[in-house]
Amino acid sequence: MILTKIYFFSLLMISLSLFLKSLDFMIFDYSIILEYELINLNSSMIKMVLIFDWMSLLFMSFVLFISSMVIYYSEEYMHGDVYLNRFILLVIMFVLSMMFLILSPNLISILIGWDGLGLVSYCLVIYYQNEKSYNAGMLTALSNRIGDVALLMSIAWFLNFGSWSFFYYLDFMKSSSIMELISYLMVLAAFTKSAQIPFSSWLPAAMAAPTPVSALVHSSTLVTAGVYLLIRFNFVLSESLKMLFLLIASLTMFMSGLGANFEFDLKKIIALSTLSQLGLMMSILFLGSYELAFFHLLTHALFKALLFMCAGAIIHSMGNCQDIRFMGNMINQLPIVCAFFNICNFSLCGLPFLSGFYSKDLIVEIMSMSILNNFIYWLFYISIGLTVCYSFRLVYYSFVGNLNYLSLNNLLEDKKYMLKGMGGLIFLVIFMGSLLLWVMFPSPYFICLPIFLKIMTLMMVILGMFLGYELAKFKIHYSLKSKMFLTLSSFLAMMWNMPLISTLGINFYPLYLGTMYSKVFDQGWYEYYGGQNLSLSLKFLSHFFQLLSINHLKIYFLLTILWISFILIFM
Repeated sequence: MILTKIYFFSLLMISLSLFLKSLDFMIFDYSIILEYELINLNSSMIKMVLIFDWMSLLFMSFVLFISSMVIYYSEEYMHGDVYLNRFILLVIMFVLSMMFLILSPNLISILIGWDGLGLVSYCLVIYYQNEKSYNAGMLTALSNRIGDVALLMSIAWFLNFGSWSFFYYLDFMKSSSIMELISYLMVLAAFTKSAQIPFSSWLPAAMAAPTPVSALVHSSTLVTAGVYLLIRFNFVLSESLKMLFLLIASLTMFMSGLGANFEFDLKKIIALSTLSQLGLMMSILFLGSYELAFFHLLTHALFKALLFMCAGAIIHSMGNCQDIRFMGNMINQLPIVCAFFNICNFSLCGLPFLSGFYSKDLIVEIMSMSILNNFIYWLFYISIGLTVCYSFRLVYYSFVGNLNYLSLNNLLEDKKYMLKGMGGLIFLVIFMGSLLLWVMFPSPYFICLPIFLKIMTLMMVILGMFLGYELAKFKIHYSLKSKMFLTLSSFLAMMWNMPLISTLGINFYPLYLGTMYSKVFDQGWYEYYGGQNLSLSLKFLSHFFQLLSINHLKIYFLLTILWISFILIFM
């Protein structure tokens, strides 16, 4: 109890001071690079480099603020857990790894933070020790290892420049042929951490972690690490590379939005929503607007953290049930949580004048002004419609729908500490978007679009609301439309079969070959002609010699006759 309070207040104070400092740095366009000499051996110097600019300070303040609220919230959510202190320390280690990553302009120290995030996330995903959690943890860890390998390979390639501090070389590296390969490796690393296609399957699986961890992981730490790395590296990405990865990021956004409409697990719906927003951030980043990607990253962190915290409060009240089909009419039983949840959902959908609207609307309008083909254009707008669709489906199922079995049987009540933790974020979810817009973009964007493109977002939102309502009908006489096309529904709901490809698709053939090798060789011919046959031969010989050494009279006479015969034959 005391530990959580100490961490909560210290993180909150540091967060507020960093936010004020980032405003100061932003106004004066100021950056500090700190170099601390660790070892100087034979004129080879090993230095620790840290960068303090408005971007790193602002991102750190957001991460620390959300972490402080999550720790405060955890005190009641994890109440009764024997290992609560261990859990809090794991969360602190997670935040420290993220700090390392944010402050590092050096690839070696980035790797320390990057690996720290991967390892601590594994410990947190397997926190509830059961088979499902272990499988999810292994999938998360191994998917992230691919990104770690890409980062290690780029560290090896950076030896060509003489230093691992990539900040010093960003302008120089644009024209370098080596940079093309390094930029591909960086994008690969970022794609594994931010769960873009084909590495998307670990993100919904990581929902096996406790909900406070999900609130932290899916808002401002683990999944945004890849986006942040690419924001730092955006100056060296070539145009051809950007167009290729824009397609992948847009498809991720579309795929996850589609999958969320078929999902019934409350936390997985929100996880797929995170994946969709990561696709949006990546898309606008590859279109060349890294400031907009960073802006959406910050606003998304606020409403997504609160969305997970609300989901945790609902799950906690429902006796650990996550299936939205068992919920219903909770607006009367958890009014404050439902109000917070709806505000976050509206912010996610881009409802005007909530924080999500400022970043999302700006991104879509900038995309509409770009010279792109129809395919990317429609992917963007359909994905926006799908976001509204799954949000309204979720709200209808859980809050507005019938009084279902579990919501009748459980005594639902708003929790004191959880509500305080959530209340700390709700004002930022409402106001922070406009504040950041004023601060980050002092000279406003000029957007000139025809009326059809201007109202296109609104049309897609209304269409998404209607579809979400249609998908959420569950009366006795009403049959689910998805059951009529079961194969297609299961394909879309399973994220285009990506979890199968990531698990069985990779494991099946090595395991099959291992089984065949074991049967045919290790327990077959090798066994017969190898160890087993050798032991049988030795056993037979030892029995034979044992018989000779017993000194029977008949054996003695037999050997005498054999020797005499032998001498007579060869003499």
